[in-house]
Amino acid sequence: MASKSTNNPPVQPTGTISTPSAVIAILIAFVGGLMIGNLTGRGSGAASEEIEMAAGDRAGGGGEPGAGPAVQDDVERFRALAPDNAPQRGPDDALVTIVMWSDFQCPFCSRVEPTIDRVIETFGNDVRVVWRNNALPFHQNAMPAAEAAMEAYAQRGDEGFWRMHNTLFENQRALERANLEQYAQQQGLDMTRFRAALDNHTHQAGIQADMQAANSLGARGTPAFFINGRQLMGAQPYEQFETVIRDEIQRANRAISGGTPRAGYYAALMRGARTAPAAAEGEAAAAKAPPRRPQPDPNAVYRVPVGDSPTKGPNDALVTIVIVSEFQCPFCNRVRPTLDQIEERYGRDVRFVFKHNPLPFHDNAMPAAEAAVEAYRQRGNDAFWRIHDLMFENQQALGREQLEGYAQQVGLDMARFRRALDEHTHRATIEADQTLARQLGASGTPSFFINGRNLRGAQPFEAFQQVIDAELARARERVSAGTPRAGVYEATIANGATSPVMLPMPEGGGEEAAAAPDADRVYDIAVPRNAPTRGAANAPVTIQIFSDFQCPFCSRVGPTIEQVMEQYEGRVRLVWRNYPLPFHQQAGPAAEAAMEVFAQRGSEAFWQFHNTLFENQRALSREDLERYATQVPGLDMARFRRALDEHTHQAAVQADMEAVRRAGAEIGTPSFFINGRLLQGAQPFPAFQQAIDRALREAPARR
Repeated sequence: MASKSTNNPPVQPTGTISTPSAVIAILIAFVGGLMIGNLTGRGSGAASEEIEMAAGDRAGGGGEPGAGPAVQDDVERFRALAPDNAPQRGPDDALVTIVMWSDFQCPFCSRVEPTIDRVIETFGNDVRVVWRNNALPFHQNAMPAAEAAMEAYAQRGDEGFWRMHNTLFENQRALERANLEQYAQQQGLDMTRFRAALDNHTHQAGIQADMQAANSLGARGTPAFFINGRQLMGAQPYEQFETVIRDEIQRANRAISGGTPRAGYYAALMRGARTAPAAAEGEAAAAKAPPRRPQPDPNAVYRVPVGDSPTKGPNDALVTIVIVSEFQCPFCNRVRPTLDQIEERYGRDVRFVFKHNPLPFHDNAMPAAEAAVEAYRQRGNDAFWRIHDLMFENQQALGREQLEGYAQQVGLDMARFRRALDEHTHRATIEADQTLARQLGASGTPSFFINGRNLRGAQPFEAFQQVIDAELARARERVSAGTPRAGVYEATIANGATSPVMLPMPEGGGEEAAAAPDADRVYDIAVPRNAPTRGAANAPVTIQIFSDFQCPFCSRVGPTIEQVMEQYEGRVRLVWRNYPLPFHQQAGPAAEAAMEVFAQRGSEAFWQFHNTLFENQRALSREDLERYATQVPGLDMARFRRALDEHTHQAAVQADMEAVRRAGAEIGTPSFFINGRLLQGAQPFPAFQQAIDRALREAPARR
């Protein structure tokens, strides 16, 4: 079969997995099993495999499980097949097949779309993406939307499907029947046939088959990805995909060199793959899980010099945003409206600095960077930003002839411009920027340093706003203390890191826990006047718990904390502080939701809501948070939704994290400051007992 590829439009990234309740999942599996049994004329005992094989498979997609030798390796793989009736992007003989189960109404599915675009752009014909439907039952419009997309596929093939797919995600809040018909008409589909397909549910059996296949593999939430059979759940960042894909390409090349035909490689992988997830094995299984990659510390400050780089905004701005970018990167282009919004919102308080990082797989990125540097050398900042805008506005036209045209529009000396490009006059300048980016861990584009704090990727305005607001507050404190505005940036980054600062990996039970703290050090972390608390206000021992609602170790320590509060009743006060880790994408919204419950109904309601979140730790989507909020007596839901929409409590959450940084502590979650002394991780009760007893002995002397 010929290679098929379509480009998707940008969809705003970030988010995580949307998961139905266990009851609904069981209901889907039961109903799906009955339907499959009726369709195949067999019982439901082997439903998933029957559906997979009845659907057929594209060349290279998996084939009969018993046909030919299987590829054997040390990686757990699941048999995620690519049926003939599944839309795909990329060639059939790609080295890496990504089978994705998704839902057109799921917000996290839309947020991951730019990541999939980037994967396809980066890896080209080495990757194919196969679409399979998982219309979750609590998304009322997801099934009709899936039927509409599959009818577009039936009429127009892969191209028709991906056009409809893009339209549905672009209009995710408008998926009623009338909307679906409007989109179909705009795309030139046969409307009589389209309406009949929706009326008669022509494609519903196929969609249900996809859903049952996902269920059999343990992929009940959306989005779910199987990368050459390796499971990746949720709207993960690009780096998570990249790591697996690069590893899979290496494995594929080794197998092909050893005699496995490229066109049959995926089929060979699938023959040796699992057909169902292994049964849960509790803590022992978790202990055997491969270690996670270290994650960047979101609060680390890096020393990023402005140097002789192009700037926009006043030199005495309180916040300097260093942009590490390149002109051929689509994600760099997509973030430009956000940067414009920042400029409009913050005015003279923000300055932008541009650093070049042309990526090697973008052929025109380096010449474009050289053209931009020459514009800057000839006519300063104004000329640089003019040619910057022209190149981003014409990102598909960055050949030599086009670059000369943009230079003429900017009014450059053309003889000098051509000579600079011919002789690569500015290559050393650009390479110096690239070296700096690599040293700081900003190897991809775009990447941003906001007063030295790194934010990666084409993030939404709210992600920038959170960091900018925190940095503005710090900058104003510096100015109040006597630092001139023009010196704020240099003072802020003076002691900044010059290499990546990572959150340490877990040791002994804490999520991303840092090295063992000094047992004698007392950290000065003031207790906020308005924080959720438990226990007597005048208790001699205060335990500030820095925690994350998505962290499994934070939930595991819950019973120990209950034991502490019971045994030390009247002598211990517990204070909740938020510390959502950056790679837990639902932790931030969950923290904001909990703080709104506290704002409305006080500590008692907060702790009840806190318990609900930890009891449902794998279901923290926006829909889930609202559902839990409706269970809180007397909660104003309009105010609750508004608080989440407007991120009312984001600054308070950030302030909790900032308090740790200012105190000089390096922590993971959960972390406990017991009268200022740090105890890290999900420790057993005797560890708390020892620390609390010591604090009680010292309490009179500390008053």
